[in-house]
Amino acid sequence: MTLATSTRRSFATRLAAILSAAGLTGAALTSKADTKTDNAIRKLDSDGKPADGKQFITPIVIHNDLIYVAGQGAHDSGPADKFEIGHHTTIVMDNVKKLVELGGGTMDSVLQLGVFLADIKYYDGMNSVFKTYFPNGGPARTTVAVAALPGNSLVEINCIAVVVKK
Repeated sequence: MTLATSTRRSFATRLAAILSAAGLTGAALTSKADTKTDNAIRKLDSDGKPADGKQFITPIVIHNDLIYVAGQGAHDSGPADKFEIGHHTTIVMDNVKKLVELGGGTMDSVLQLGVFLADIKYYDGMNSVFKTYFPNGGPARTTVAVAALPGNSLVEINCIAVVVKK
């Protein structure tokens, strides 16, 4: 292992010296089109308009062509004995979809989701609704059960998606 490491290290050192002598760097090898990125952080409200900076939580943040969607819950105000995981999941996923699209993505461009359930017994009910939003295959996902969620939600979901180039 030491021999392989030193061989790779010496190769990389020689290559760097050759490129440097030729006046080439990693930046010079990358085209301008490849290096053009939007380093600005854009914060949008739930209507897709620039956030005014007064929000405690910004629903949509876009940076480097990634869309970060804050946790979305069902915020049910009805009686707790009438709560139903399928209904809550539909509300949450509709909100997630809306925010991803306002940020410039699609459900197919969602890379990762975090799912928080008020009780693990809701897992199958959430999944039955969840999969209908991803007919072309779902993203990476983590699902955990937590002690409680704000707004009487049975489920809360956040996600990361990619801005779709037009």
